[in-house]
Amino acid sequence: MEAIRQFRHERPKDCINIHLTYVPYLKAAGEVKTKPTQHSVQVLREIGIFADFILCRSENSLSEEIKDKISLFCSIPKESVIDEPDVEFSIYEVPISLNKQGLDTKICRMLNLPHSQANLSKWEEVMYKMINPKKKVVIGVVGKYIQHQDAYKSVFEALRHGAIANQVDLEIKSFESEKVSENAHRVEEMISGCDGYLVPGGFGERGWMGKIMTAKYCREKNIPYFGLCLGMQVMCVEFARHVLGLTEANSTEMDPHTLHPIISLLNEQKGMENLGGTMRLGAYSCKVMQGSKAYAAYGKEIISERHRHRYEFNNEYKEACEEKGFIISGVIENGRLGEIAEVKNHPWMVGVQYHPEFKSKPTDPHPLFREFIKACLLNQCHE
Repeated sequence: MEAIRQFRHERPKDCINIHLTYVPYLKAAGEVKTKPTQHSVQVLREIGIFADFILCRSENSLSEEIKDKISLFCSIPKESVIDEPDVEFSIYEVPISLNKQGLDTKICRMLNLPHSQANLSKWEEVMYKMINPKKKVVIGVVGKYIQHQDAYKSVFEALRHGAIANQVDLEIKSFESEKVSENAHRVEEMISGCDGYLVPGGFGERGWMGKIMTAKYCREKNIPYFGLCLGMQVMCVEFARHVLGLTEANSTEMDPHTLHPIISLLNEQKGMENLGGTMRLGAYSCKVMQGSKAYAAYGKEIISERHRHRYEFNNEYKEACEEKGFIISGVIENGRLGEIAEVKNHPWMVGVQYHPEFKSKPTDPHPLFREFIKACLLNQCHE
């Protein structure tokens, strides 16, 4: 907050302060209460932060009387009091709602920026597809941190973006991988009923076997599977164990002494920046194999994606995997590290060592999430 105060003091014409506040409605009293807003505005003033706009979150639109009251007691022009009521369908309606109140134009005027009528046609198209779905797709997410509501927030949103692109209604079913591990002998009974499954990233051994059995279930039943980071490593280990016959195959993260480290810290990493015992972090370019499902999704050979991991696919097993239909369809540009893995002769079984969910947007869904949802829709049609 002190940094905000100083920045505004040093560059008063180059920034504005927008104060977001909650305006509660007390059902018992039958009235809206503005005291919390007045108090929060006053507290910020005491430390030298003055609001140019007040955005009022509320259950319903505020009356003109309430806006007058906030304007008076917060010493702010009434036209700078913007209400932001609960939207009917999705949070993606909010930009359209704020545009109708002219907030974008008001901000531009205050900053002396050129402005014209905002083009929200893409947002309107997003909302149309969400409100008018053609079908419904059910995706199962099998993860370690399912009990924490926001642990996979970006993954869930990217799935919704993929659903928007295909104009389908999306239902996400969450499965705690540790519970699946405890009942690995009846995994189908525990997680069945979804059109496709996604295993997200994570660390540690807890729930590891449940993820592996999920991948096995999808591979054997020809159900679309999407593995992110650890989810790709799961896919590799499962294939090595149950197709290559390497029953001891594992990741050295889970078993440092495994006889078949198909996922490991490789010697070739040690001389490379941000690899080896640390993490591979940030954006890396990847070369995608033409003819692969990944190439069909991206539509180009060189891509760039964001990483956050330590362990890699062990190229010593690459040839054996390829002979059985498991391919590394993407490698780090000008290198050998595996970035994308696919199972051939499967409707859609793809794993990536990076985090595509970080680049997905409602108006521009990530191509892999878009194609995953499409594959789930086609799988549904063939049930």
